[in-house]
Amino acid sequence: MTTSIGGTIGGMAERANPAFAAGAVGIPVAALVYAVTVAPLVHHTYVHVMAGVLWTGTDLFMATVLGPVLGGLAVDERASVFERFTPKTSFLLPSLALVTIAGGITLALRPVRTPMANPHPWLALFTLAATVPPLLAIGYQFDAFGDWRWQAWFCVGLLASGAYLAVALPDFAMTQPVYVAVLAVMAVLNFVGFGVLLPGEVRIYRQMVSADPDEELIGDVGLRNARLAGVQGVFQLSIVVLMVYLRWGGF
Repeated sequence: MTTSIGGTIGGMAERANPAFAAGAVGIPVAALVYAVTVAPLVHHTYVHVMAGVLWTGTDLFMATVLGPVLGGLAVDERASVFERFTPKTSFLLPSLALVTIAGGITLALRPVRTPMANPHPWLALFTLAATVPPLLAIGYQFDAFGDWRWQAWFCVGLLASGAYLAVALPDFAMTQPVYVAVLAVMAVLNFVGFGVLLPGEVRIYRQMVSADPDEELIGDVGLRNARLAGVQGVFQLSIVVLMVYLRWGGF
Protein backbone atom coordinates (compact mmCIF):
# COMPACT_ATOMS: atom_id res chain seq x y z
CA MET A 1 0.00 0.00 0.00
CA THR A 2 1.23 3.48 -0.89
CA THR A 3 1.59 5.47 2.34
CA SER A 4 3.81 8.46 1.54
CA ILE A 5 2.20 11.75 0.56
CA GLY A 6 4.12 11.89 -2.71
CA GLY A 7 3.30 8.28 -3.52
CA THR A 8 -0.36 8.81 -2.74
CA ILE A 9 -0.61 11.90 -4.95
CA GLY A 10 1.28 10.19 -7.77
CA GLY A 11 -0.81 7.06 -7.55
CA MET A 12 -4.08 8.97 -7.54
CA ALA A 13 -2.91 11.07 -10.50
CA GLU A 14 -2.12 7.91 -12.43
CA ARG A 15 -5.59 6.52 -11.78
CA ALA A 16 -7.27 9.84 -12.54
CA ASN A 17 -5.28 10.22 -15.80
CA PRO A 18 -2.14 12.37 -15.43
CA ALA A 19 -3.33 14.90 -18.03
CA PHE A 20 -6.62 15.37 -16.19
CA ALA A 21 -4.90 15.71 -12.81
CA ALA A 22 -2.43 18.28 -14.17
CA GLY A 23 -5.17 20.30 -15.84
CA ALA A 24 -7.55 20.11 -12.88
CA VAL A 25 -4.89 21.62 -10.64
CA GLY A 26 -2.78 23.68 -13.02
CA ILE A 27 -5.50 25.63 -14.82
CA PRO A 28 -7.38 26.86 -11.70
CA VAL A 29 -4.16 27.68 -9.85
CA ALA A 30 -2.77 29.56 -12.86
CA ALA A 31 -6.02 31.52 -13.08
CA LEU A 32 -5.75 32.37 -9.36
CA VAL A 33 -2.15 33.55 -9.73
CA TYR A 34 -3.19 35.77 -12.63
CA ALA A 35 -6.19 37.10 -10.70
CA VAL A 36 -4.24 38.13 -7.61
CA THR A 37 -1.20 39.56 -9.39
CA VAL A 38 -1.90 41.47 -12.62
CA ALA A 39 -5.57 40.93 -13.45
CA PRO A 40 -8.00 43.86 -13.53
CA LEU A 41 -10.91 43.76 -11.11
CA VAL A 42 -13.36 42.30 -13.64
CA HIS A 43 -11.05 39.36 -14.43
CA HIS A 44 -10.39 38.74 -10.74
CA THR A 45 -14.13 38.66 -10.12
CA TYR A 46 -14.65 36.31 -13.05
CA VAL A 47 -12.05 33.82 -11.78
CA HIS A 48 -13.57 33.83 -8.29
CA VAL A 49 -17.16 33.48 -9.52
CA MET A 50 -16.46 30.79 -12.13
CA ALA A 51 -14.47 28.66 -9.67
CA GLY A 52 -17.31 28.99 -7.18
CA VAL A 53 -19.93 28.09 -9.79
CA LEU A 54 -18.04 24.96 -10.84
CA TRP A 55 -17.39 23.94 -7.23
CA THR A 56 -21.00 24.48 -6.18
CA GLY A 57 -22.41 22.78 -9.27
CA THR A 58 -20.25 19.70 -8.80
CA ASP A 59 -21.16 19.43 -5.12
CA LEU A 60 -24.88 19.76 -5.81
CA PHE A 61 -24.68 17.18 -8.60
CA MET A 62 -22.96 14.73 -6.27
CA ALA A 63 -25.58 15.22 -3.57
CA THR A 64 -28.76 15.38 -5.62
CA VAL A 65 -27.96 13.00 -8.49
CA LEU A 66 -24.98 10.79 -7.74
CA GLY A 67 -25.73 10.18 -4.05
CA PRO A 68 -29.29 8.84 -4.49
CA VAL A 69 -28.21 6.67 -7.44
CA LEU A 70 -25.29 5.13 -5.55
CA GLY A 71 -27.37 4.67 -2.41
CA GLY A 72 -29.46 2.10 -4.28
CA LEU A 73 -26.52 0.06 -5.55
CA ALA A 74 -25.01 -3.04 -4.03
CA VAL A 75 -21.84 -2.58 -1.98
CA ASP A 76 -19.49 -3.89 -4.65
CA GLU A 77 -21.13 -1.82 -7.41
CA ARG A 78 -20.96 1.33 -5.29
CA ALA A 79 -17.29 0.67 -4.49
CA SER A 80 -16.54 0.16 -8.20
CA VAL A 81 -18.00 3.58 -9.05
CA PHE A 82 -16.04 5.37 -6.35
CA GLU A 83 -12.82 3.64 -7.38
CA ARG A 84 -13.14 5.43 -10.73
CA PHE A 85 -14.74 8.64 -9.52
CA THR A 86 -12.65 9.50 -6.46
CA PRO A 87 -9.22 9.96 -8.12
CA LYS A 88 -10.67 12.68 -10.35
CA THR A 89 -12.57 14.59 -7.66
CA SER A 90 -9.49 14.42 -5.42
CA PHE A 91 -7.76 16.83 -7.78
CA LEU A 92 -10.65 18.85 -9.18
CA LEU A 93 -12.63 19.81 -6.08
CA PRO A 94 -9.76 20.93 -3.81
CA SER A 95 -8.41 23.08 -6.66
CA LEU A 96 -11.78 24.75 -7.21
CA ALA A 97 -12.21 25.23 -3.46
CA LEU A 98 -8.76 26.81 -3.13
CA VAL A 99 -9.35 29.22 -6.01
CA THR A 100 -12.83 30.15 -4.79
CA ILE A 101 -11.76 30.85 -1.20
CA ALA A 102 -8.43 32.52 -1.96
CA GLY A 103 -9.93 34.46 -4.85
CA GLY A 104 -12.77 35.71 -2.64
CA ILE A 105 -10.49 36.80 0.18
CA THR A 106 -8.12 38.68 -2.11
CA LEU A 107 -11.09 40.21 -3.93
CA ALA A 108 -12.43 41.52 -0.60
CA LEU A 109 -9.14 43.35 -0.06
CA ARG A 110 -9.27 45.17 -3.39
CA PRO A 111 -10.69 48.70 -3.67
CA VAL A 112 -14.16 47.63 -4.80
CA ARG A 113 -17.56 49.18 -4.14
CA THR A 114 -17.68 47.85 -0.57
CA PRO A 115 -14.12 46.93 0.46
CA MET A 116 -13.68 44.97 3.66
CA ALA A 117 -12.99 47.30 6.58
CA ASN A 118 -10.37 46.31 9.18
CA PRO A 119 -9.66 43.00 7.40
CA HIS A 120 -6.51 41.56 8.95
CA PRO A 121 -7.78 40.61 12.45
CA TRP A 122 -10.75 38.88 10.83
CA LEU A 123 -8.57 37.16 8.25
CA ALA A 124 -6.28 36.04 11.08
CA LEU A 125 -9.26 34.50 12.89
CA PHE A 126 -10.32 32.84 9.65
CA THR A 127 -6.79 31.50 9.08
CA LEU A 128 -6.79 29.90 12.53
CA ALA A 129 -10.25 28.41 11.96
CA ALA A 130 -9.26 27.20 8.49
CA THR A 131 -6.06 25.56 9.72
CA VAL A 132 -6.40 23.98 13.15
CA PRO A 133 -9.84 22.24 12.99
CA PRO A 134 -9.15 20.59 9.59
CA LEU A 135 -5.78 19.33 10.82
CA LEU A 136 -7.46 17.88 13.91
CA ALA A 137 -10.09 16.22 11.70
CA ILE A 138 -7.36 14.74 9.49
CA GLY A 139 -5.53 13.39 12.52
CA TYR A 140 -8.74 11.83 13.81
CA GLN A 141 -9.68 10.16 10.52
CA PHE A 142 -6.25 8.60 10.09
CA ASP A 143 -5.73 7.90 13.81
CA ALA A 144 -2.54 9.94 13.47
CA PHE A 145 -2.39 11.95 16.69
CA GLY A 146 0.63 9.89 17.77
CA ASP A 147 2.38 10.20 14.39
CA TRP A 148 5.27 12.69 14.43
CA ARG A 149 4.51 13.72 10.84
CA TRP A 150 0.98 14.83 11.74
CA GLN A 151 2.31 16.47 14.91
CA ALA A 152 4.84 18.45 12.85
CA TRP A 153 2.18 19.69 10.40
CA PHE A 154 -0.15 20.54 13.27
CA CYS A 155 2.55 22.51 15.11
CA VAL A 156 3.44 24.45 11.95
CA GLY A 157 -0.21 25.25 11.26
CA LEU A 158 -0.95 26.20 14.86
CA LEU A 159 2.16 28.35 15.29
CA ALA A 160 1.82 30.14 11.94
CA SER A 161 -1.88 30.91 12.29
CA GLY A 162 -1.43 31.76 15.97
CA ALA A 163 1.40 34.17 15.18
CA TYR A 164 -0.69 35.92 12.54
CA LEU A 165 -3.55 36.24 15.04
CA ALA A 166 -1.23 37.56 17.77
CA VAL A 167 0.09 40.27 15.44
CA ALA A 168 -3.31 41.27 14.04
CA LEU A 169 -5.56 40.96 17.10
CA PRO A 170 -4.53 44.24 18.82
CA ASP A 171 -6.15 46.09 15.89
CA PHE A 172 -9.39 44.14 16.19
CA ALA A 173 -12.57 46.06 15.45
CA MET A 174 -15.91 45.17 13.94
CA THR A 175 -16.09 44.95 10.17
CA GLN A 176 -19.16 44.72 7.93
CA PRO A 177 -21.47 41.91 9.17
CA VAL A 178 -21.71 40.47 5.66
CA TYR A 179 -17.98 39.76 5.62
CA VAL A 180 -18.15 38.13 9.05
CA ALA A 181 -20.92 35.85 7.75
CA VAL A 182 -18.97 35.03 4.59
CA LEU A 183 -15.79 34.20 6.54
CA ALA A 184 -17.79 31.96 8.90
CA VAL A 185 -19.36 30.08 5.99
CA MET A 186 -15.98 29.74 4.27
CA ALA A 187 -14.50 28.31 7.48
CA VAL A 188 -17.22 25.64 7.47
CA LEU A 189 -16.63 24.88 3.79
CA ASN A 190 -12.89 24.67 4.37
CA PHE A 191 -13.37 22.28 7.29
CA VAL A 192 -15.72 19.97 5.42
CA GLY A 193 -13.70 20.04 2.21
CA PHE A 194 -10.16 19.74 3.50
CA GLY A 195 -10.79 18.17 6.90
CA VAL A 196 -13.39 15.54 5.96
CA LEU A 197 -13.96 15.07 2.22
CA LEU A 198 -10.36 15.08 0.96
CA PRO A 199 -9.08 12.75 3.73
CA GLY A 200 -12.02 10.47 2.95
CA GLU A 201 -10.91 10.30 -0.67
CA VAL A 202 -7.39 9.43 0.44
CA ARG A 203 -8.81 6.64 2.61
CA ILE A 204 -10.72 5.33 -0.41
CA TYR A 205 -7.56 5.37 -2.53
CA ARG A 206 -5.54 3.54 0.10
CA GLN A 207 -8.18 0.82 0.22
CA MET A 208 -8.13 0.62 -3.57
CA VAL A 209 -4.39 -0.11 -3.66
CA SER A 210 -4.33 -2.39 -0.61
CA ALA A 211 -3.88 -6.15 -0.95
CA ASP A 212 -7.37 -6.75 0.42
CA PRO A 213 -9.62 -3.75 -0.39
CA ASP A 214 -12.54 -3.18 1.97
CA GLU A 215 -15.35 -2.57 -0.54
CA GLU A 216 -17.83 -1.74 2.20
CA LEU A 217 -15.53 0.99 3.55
CA ILE A 218 -14.97 2.37 0.04
CA GLY A 219 -18.70 2.51 -0.60
CA ASP A 220 -19.59 3.95 2.80
CA VAL A 221 -16.96 6.70 2.77
CA GLY A 222 -17.76 7.55 -0.84
CA LEU A 223 -21.48 7.80 -0.10
CA ARG A 224 -20.78 9.92 2.98
CA ASN A 225 -18.69 12.25 0.86
CA ALA A 226 -21.43 12.53 -1.75
CA ARG A 227 -23.95 13.48 0.94
CA LEU A 228 -21.57 15.96 2.58
CA ALA A 229 -21.12 17.55 -0.83
CA GLY A 230 -24.78 18.52 -0.54
CA VAL A 231 -24.05 20.23 2.77
CA GLN A 232 -21.27 22.13 1.06
CA GLY A 233 -23.61 23.05 -1.77
CA VAL A 234 -26.12 24.60 0.65
CA PHE A 235 -23.41 26.67 2.32
CA GLN A 236 -22.05 27.71 -1.06
CA LEU A 237 -25.48 28.90 -2.13
CA SER A 238 -25.70 30.91 1.09
CA ILE A 239 -22.49 32.69 0.10
CA VAL A 240 -24.06 33.51 -3.27
CA VAL A 241 -26.96 35.14 -1.40
CA LEU A 242 -24.56 37.13 0.78
CA MET A 243 -22.57 38.26 -2.24
CA VAL A 244 -25.69 39.43 -4.04
CA TYR A 245 -26.71 41.49 -1.01
CA LEU A 246 -23.19 42.88 -0.74
CA ARG A 247 -23.03 43.82 -4.40
CA TRP A 248 -26.45 45.50 -4.49
CA GLY A 249 -26.28 47.32 -1.17
CA GLY A 250 -28.43 45.02 0.99
CA PHE A 251 -26.10 45.47 3.98
